[in-house]
Amino acid sequence: MFSYRSPAFTLAAVCAIAVSLTAAVWFAGCGSSGTTTTTAPGGAFREITPDQLAEMLKSKDFVFINVHIPYEGEIAPTDLFLPYDQAAQLVDKLPQDKNAKIVVYCRSGRMSRIAVEEWAKAGYTNLYDLAGGFRAWEDAGYPLITKQ
Repeated sequence: MFSYRSPAFTLAAVCAIAVSLTAAVWFAGCGSSGTTTTTAPGGAFREITPDQLAEMLKSKDFVFINVHIPYEGEIAPTDLFLPYDQAAQLVDKLPQDKNAKIVVYCRSGRMSRIAVEEWAKAGYTNLYDLAGGFRAWEDAGYPLITKQ
């Protein structure tokens, strides 16, 4: 038998608490909407999946920006094409309202992440980044427009 003061009992209790807390955090994450909030220098943005974007597009209430260069395709209905490497200089092309919802994408997610980090630094607070870019969008079975 364990005494509540024995080292074995104390270790077992600590392990049980740790496992319980880990499970609680994991289950809490499973019940979320699936968006991941990522902190960037000066702000934050949310990563979304292709399925979440498809759902958002059904009642589009955001500015939709493709930042990939050079042009390799787009998701309908893209509003703006802004080169990711000029994101800091092109803030004037974004809505003046820093709380406006903005969804950004590129081909793989690397360029869009750079752009949303710049725009978060500029004070924009309602930014979404398509995780995996339009490659993930296509892999999920959604159409990509390509203009030659």
